[in-house]
Order: sequence, then structure tokens, then C-alpha cells
Amino acid sequence: MSFTDVFIRRPVLAVVISALLLVAGLQSFNRLELRQFPEVEKSLIIVQTAYPGASADTVQAYVTDALQRRIAGARGIDYLTASSAPGMSTIQVHVRLNEDTSMVQNEVIAKISEAKYELPREIEDPVVTTSQGDDAMMYIAFTSEQLNTKQITDYLHRAIQPELATIEGVGQAQVLSGTVFAMRIWLQPEKLAAYNITAAEVNRALQRNNVRAAPGGVESAWTRTAVDVETDIEDPELFGEIIVRQNGDQRVRLKDLARVELGSERYNVTVYSEGNTGVFLSITSAPGANPLAVAQRVKQKLADLAAEMPADLVADADSDASIYIEKAIEEVGMTLIEATFIVIGVILLFLGSWRVVIIPLVAIPLSLVGVLFGLWVVDFSVNLLTLLAMVIAIGLVVDDAIVVVENIHRHIEEGKTPYEAALIGAREVALPVVAMTLTLAAVYAPIAFVGGLTGTLFSEFALTLAGAVVVSGLIALTLSPMMCSKILRPLKEQGKAADWVDAQFHRLDRIYRRGVDACLANRGAVWLFAGVIFLSLPMSFLLAQRELAPEEDNASIFVFASPPDYANIDYVNAYTQQMIDLWRTIPEIRTAWQVNQQDQIFGGLELKLWDERERHQSEIIAEAQQKYSTVAGLEIYTFAWAALPGVDSGLPVNFVVASTDDYAQLEQVAEELLAKARESGKFIFVNKSLRHSRPELKVHIDREQAAALGVKCLKSLKLCKRFWAMVK
Repeated sequence: MSFTDVFIRRPVLAVVISALLLVAGLQSFNRLELRQFPEVEKSLIIVQTAYPGASADTVQAYVTDALQRRIAGARGIDYLTASSAPGMSTIQVHVRLNEDTSMVQNEVIAKISEAKYELPREIEDPVVTTSQGDDAMMYIAFTSEQLNTKQITDYLHRAIQPELATIEGVGQAQVLSGTVFAMRIWLQPEKLAAYNITAAEVNRALQRNNVRAAPGGVESAWTRTAVDVETDIEDPELFGEIIVRQNGDQRVRLKDLARVELGSERYNVTVYSEGNTGVFLSITSAPGANPLAVAQRVKQKLADLAAEMPADLVADADSDASIYIEKAIEEVGMTLIEATFIVIGVILLFLGSWRVVIIPLVAIPLSLVGVLFGLWVVDFSVNLLTLLAMVIAIGLVVDDAIVVVENIHRHIEEGKTPYEAALIGAREVALPVVAMTLTLAAVYAPIAFVGGLTGTLFSEFALTLAGAVVVSGLIALTLSPMMCSKILRPLKEQGKAADWVDAQFHRLDRIYRRGVDACLANRGAVWLFAGVIFLSLPMSFLLAQRELAPEEDNASIFVFASPPDYANIDYVNAYTQQMIDLWRTIPEIRTAWQVNQQDQIFGGLELKLWDERERHQSEIIAEAQQKYSTVAGLEIYTFAWAALPGVDSGLPVNFVVASTDDYAQLEQVAEELLAKARESGKFIFVNKSLRHSRPELKVHIDREQAAALGVKCLKSLKLCKRFWAMVK
């Protein structure tokens, strides 16, 4: 007795197996993570070290180089980059693909600890942060006409961020580019000179009068009472009353020497949304959370909080990845439905009977739903690539069932009963179906073992496709023969449609035969044609455009701008309105945002939804680039986000210029390269990371004069630092 006979003679067993596959698949679907793409663990560890008052050269020589040498010895690092700016060292450690980020981060921290003895004592402790491969799914802009950015930031930290962070599925809610309140004391040198008071005296007075105390408590016979001494100062007027020096009845207060105000901790960042200054709050979904559901909960929570917000504080999701994910999944879902109907039509056209169509049609949902159980077992996710695999699988999963049905149908036409035809027909094709199933699975499965980013991205695609084919083979050997024995009936005569289809196939068969005869009669020409095709393959491969993935229209454009080396934040802000006026002339742009820093601008142009515009994103990028090129004081580049995760967005070509000479010589070489690139006319944007020509004021200490006056060099440096370095 053949393996297939068991399921024909025991139809309940065949139904139960299929039902188990269906139930397991549906249950797994509810537990599977919904993502845009497969998870790619490509992390970035950022080490930032502040050296207040130090020049870029000093930071490079005494901080960046020392840390970089140590960190480079950590395991799991792909490559690292470093930059030194006035007062700040930044080292970016790119972790190898799918490496354990926690392990690498611990090694980096250990290497930083080893390097501490080499670092200047004046630096602040290095801050190590980790950026995972997944970007935030939503950026919410908070703007107000009455509240300044400090007040907005304070309100977000107190009232909004805690509420959003507790939403189910939210991994992190973070305030970005906000300006925190800080007490600013602007010393006035002429007044210090008039009172003969140094900055060091002011610093000591602040340390004496603004402290946090923990005095403890007092106890009586039956009670204990905590004691709280209010020694810290929070009001600018009270700060101004601090006594810096007292000679008898003469008191010199801080307000006599400086301007005291409640200002910002930093002034080198400005955020704009829709042309208005504001603050961003990013939302990152937790691992395993459904981003569509998380986005819906966040929007609902914001709507609930709107009633409690200040009257003119407006919250708007400038960037919302869930919109694109939802639309993309809808498109794939529609493609699944369309492909199903096309397959049904083709099967009906060739087999000519609805009874025959039902059997392979059942294999489609069972195979696609059944493979979801396998996805859950191996901890995969439902994403665009696994859904794409299911679209392709629709045409493959019916093949096995069609082979079984067609063979059984042939035996029925020869006069056998459906039951006998099912037994005989299934036995005949059992091994061919197994061979065909394993062959198809073997074609796609090896993609899962490709290394690097390609293998990481497409392993779920390949295994989903192979798994669906394997499940379809199981359905074809268990359920399909049983259904044939119960559903198929002998046909007394074919319909007119089937007769017409047969006539067309006979006509096509005659044309094909004549073509084969012509080829056999002219073998030389056939060999010549085949040779030309074969020889043209290498040239076609070399000339074909190669890329990991084509550009996607995700309704979002990234903008990067580079100011001159001498620019500060005021220079950058001066061009903001011009950039705003330009993007407002493009009708497809829904909203825009940008973050201004003294050495760069980055932002985004969010487009209207696809059904609200006619032009593709690439056309809008070209127009935006052409308009932004008219801004004389900035070099601006617009580009699309990377189509796949793990791929760096930004400039399509990056290369490193290395030299053993000093940075001044390297700067000269880089400028020559940029000049030639611009002259060629082939580039719309060229830029360099080295900014060694930034203006710098050098102070030379006359050591002999300082010694004669009794002024110590260290004391002079501390004095300069207190005036210019914004000491905390």
C-alpha cells in the first residue's frame, strides 16, 4: 500500500493534518513580529568626550588619538571613524554585522578605562551611547508661538515623555535637540577689572554659596524629623545677590560683576518644523512590537494629552514610518489577492472545470498559512520580504496539487471511478511530487546561507519560499488525493470554452512543430544565433546597472547642508528662511523639518501620500536639488533614505584620503580634489569631513613677562578657560 493510500482511505486523517497546519499557522500569525524588513543587527557605538575650551587640534592630539588607539583593539569592530571639533571628541565605532553589541560595548568601555591615564584631567568623563540598526519609527515636532524651546523641552520632560514611554510597545521615547534650562553667568571683564576681582574668585564664591546639602535629621523620644537645608539657588535674582568679596561694609555682589539669566545649557542647535522653532521627540518601538499598533496608540495618547497641553503648543508627527509600512503591506496584500485570482484563472483555463480548480486552490491558503508556523518556530517576522516570498510562492504551491489532480483526472477520463483514479494516480506521481518539491526548495534555500548583509536580509525570504513549497508538497500528497476522490466526477462532454481552448492549443502546437522543423533544417543559423547570445552575456552583465535594491518611493527626502568652515550657528540660522521659502514652492511637499548646527544642517522633506501626487520621489528630489543649488552660502544635497536596512543613507560615493603629512597639507590636497570635482561638472555635491581651515585665535604667552609679574602659566590658562570655555 502506497503512502498516499492511507489518506484516501482515511479522509478524516487528511483533513485533521491540514486543519492542524491551518490552526498552527493562524495562531503563529498572532505571535509573529510585524516589521518593515528582517531584523538587521548593525549597531553604532558613539564615544563623545568633552574638553571645554580646547581647540580642535588639542582635542585631536590629546583626546581623540589616545582613545582611538585603545578602542581599535576591541573585538567585534568592523571599522571606526573619529572627528575632533573645538571642545568635543567624537569616535564612531561601527560594530560588525550581527555581532553581540553588548559584548563590544563592554570591551569599548574597558578600553576607555585603560586610556584614562593618558587623557587630560580637564576633560569630562567620556559618554558612551549605542545606536541600534533600527531608526525611530516616529518623530514628533512640538512647536509654539509663545513658548520658547527651553520651556517646551522642560514641559516635554515633565509631562509628555513619561506618558509616551509607558505606552504598550514603545521601547523608547526620547527628547531630541532640546535646550535645557541653565543658569548663565556672563562675566563682564571691565567690571572685574574695576573691582580688581578675578574670575577665579567668582568661581569660588559660586561654589561656596550654591551647594546641595544632606544634613540628615533630628530625633526626639518618639519621633525622627528630616532636616532639609535650602542651600541651592534657582532664581537669577538670588544668584545676583551672592557676595563675591567683602571688605568691611563694602560688599561686591555677583550682579555687580556679571549678567545673570536663566538661559540654555547650549546655544549651538536650533530645530525647525514647518518653519517654526521647536523640539523633537522620537518614538522607537520595542522589539517584537507591531509598529502599526504602536503608532496608533501614540497618536491616540497625543490626542488625549492635547487637552492638557498649553493652548498654543502644537504636536505634529513630521516623520511617521508606520504610514509607509502600512501602505507597503497593503500593496503586498493586494498583490497576493491578485496573484491568487490569476492562478485561479489559469488553472480554470487549462483544466476547464470548477471542481478541478477547487483542489489546487485549497493548497494556496493552507501552504501560505502553514508556513507561518515555521516562521514562528525559527523566530522570523512578517515583513515585506517574507510577504514577497509568499507572493512568489502562490505560483509554486499549486504546482504539486496540479500534477496530482491532472493525473487523477486523466484516469477518470479513461473510465475509472474517482476513488480508483485517486488511488492509482496518486501512487504514480508520489515520487515525482516529492522530487519536484525538494528540487524547488533546494533552489531557494541556499540563499539563506549567503553571508553578509545580503544573506541577513534575504534569509527569511528564501526560507519562507522554500517552506511554503515543502508545505504544498505535503498538502499535495495528503489532502489533494483525498479531495479528488470525493469531488471529481467523470465528464460526459466538455463545454464550449474548453473546446475553444483545446483548439487554440492544437493551433499553437502546429506552429511550434513548424518552428522546430525550421530550426532542424537550418542548424548552422541556430548555432550562430546561440553563439552570439552566449558571447554577449559577459558584456551584458558588465553593462547592466548593479545595486542591492532600487530606490523606493517612501515619501521622505533627506536634506544635508554644509556651511563654510568659519560659520557659527547664527550664520546657519540666517539661511533657514531661504531654505523654507524654497521647499514651499514644491507642491508635493507636505511638511519639512531641519536641525541646524554650527557645522551642518540635516533635515527632511516629507511628501504627500502616493495617491495625492503624480510625480515620483526621484523627480521631486531632482527639483529640490536644483532649487537648493541657488543658495549661495551653503552646499546642499538632497537624497532618498536607504531602501533596505543596514545600508548607509547619504552620498553614493565616499572615499578616504590618507597621508603621513600634517592636517594642513591634507586639507590642501582635499581642497584640490574638491576643486577638480566641481570643475568637471559631473557632480552636484562634493564635501569633505576635514575642516582644518576653521578660523582660530592663537594666544602666545610671554613667559618671561609672566614670571616677572608673578603670573603662573596654569593660572593664565584657567582664567582664559573661565571666560571662553563655558565652564559648568
